[in-house]
Amino acid sequence: MNREWIAKLSIPVLDTPVIKQLLSYSPAWSPEAIMTAIIAFTIAIHIWDTYLAYRQHLVLQNTLNVPPELIGVMDQNTYSKARNYNLDKSKFQFLCSLWEILFQTAVLILGGIPWMWFTSGKISGYFGYGREHEITQTVVFSLLGSIINIILEIPWSLYLTFVIEERHGFNKQTVGFFFKDKVKKFIVMQAILLPVIACIVHIVKIGGDYFFVILWLFCVIISLIIMTVYADYIAPMFDKFTPLPEGELRSRIEKLAASINFPLKKLYVVEGSKRSAHSNAYFYGFYKNKRIVLFDTLLKDYTPLNKTEGSEEEKEKSVEEKKKDEATPKTGCSNDEVLAVLAHELGHWKLNHVMKNLVISQVNLFLCFAVFALLYKNDTLFAAFGFYDQQPVIVGLVVILQFVFAPYNEILSFLMTVLSRRFEFQADTFAKLLNKAADLRSALIKLNRDNLGFPVHDWLYSAWHHSHPPLLQRIRALGEN
Repeated sequence: MNREWIAKLSIPVLDTPVIKQLLSYSPAWSPEAIMTAIIAFTIAIHIWDTYLAYRQHLVLQNTLNVPPELIGVMDQNTYSKARNYNLDKSKFQFLCSLWEILFQTAVLILGGIPWMWFTSGKISGYFGYGREHEITQTVVFSLLGSIINIILEIPWSLYLTFVIEERHGFNKQTVGFFFKDKVKKFIVMQAILLPVIACIVHIVKIGGDYFFVILWLFCVIISLIIMTVYADYIAPMFDKFTPLPEGELRSRIEKLAASINFPLKKLYVVEGSKRSAHSNAYFYGFYKNKRIVLFDTLLKDYTPLNKTEGSEEEKEKSVEEKKKDEATPKTGCSNDEVLAVLAHELGHWKLNHVMKNLVISQVNLFLCFAVFALLYKNDTLFAAFGFYDQQPVIVGLVVILQFVFAPYNEILSFLMTVLSRRFEFQADTFAKLLNKAADLRSALIKLNRDNLGFPVHDWLYSAWHHSHPPLLQRIRALGEN
């Protein structure tokens, strides 16, 4: 791709006087007014989220016993455990969100973004790259921001994992594994992210007035590549994937997939139990190359080959560890229930939910890049964030897509939550049409129990936050059969 080719790019709909006027549009607000509005909206969103969280916290505090409509669905002991677990998470989230808003506000007021940019310039200057090498400075800027973020995030993550999750029996990690995992994720993320960011800056620089079209196409291609290679090459760096052994469950899953023409190519079990006791299942792949992945914690009767009786791993366990394993109640779903969960997941594929979400996300990305193209060279916006003689592309992306777009992002997030809940009900109905309603109902109850999900929710909190309908709504919609 070269500058001459891009110069020939013409989009008749966009090449109009109105669009040209918008391209040169300058907001009437002063830099101070823009920053004040951004901080005010950021704080307003925090207050709104805190209000919703407080409503749910009151539900957790005041609903001490199993409500009448849940009798027979959840016993009092499990209900109390779920309540205590979610209370702990609720308190933690209050503190975590308070820290985030204070830190973010301080960064905006004290000029944290320009400080990072100019510090990145000094660092890149040590290696002989001055201000004219924006791509190099951008890479350093992104790397510096990632390092700062992970340093600030680790204490919160440690507490969540080794205090809250440990207290309620979910954590399976050691401290060594935790840090090894963090380092590995950081290296892999930077190896992917930094070249992509460098390419984005280059495209904006050489793309002309309609660079956003090329930028959008580039991001579409990158997202499709990552979706393709993630599960086969990236995910196995962090978790062990093994083929589901031959047997009744495998045969029934293959039969279910064939009955709805799902092009199943591979069937894996991921050893999620080394990380957490939470369970899940998903499918991935394009066109006729689909894979299904089951978490070992989802399968009640599954034992990894490396943990069978007499294996080296089992021999290395201490007496205390073996006693703990024996005393731990068996969790997970039966084969019938696993089939019902997969029927729900396959319903998302059959009803094109994945494709619909992909189309929505790409249309949204195109619109965001188009608006970014209108605003990213605006002097007033950059001045509001402390940039008076430079207009770095990466800073423009952060300012516009994160802060200027904040009201739009909140509305879109809520609408996508509404759509997601609708898709979940539709997938449940699909499973019901396959005569899996009773087993899916049972599986949902077990998964809620095993994950200590609290089944009672404040309606407003749930409507705003829950992309999946609450347990009670789903089992009512499924009925008894």
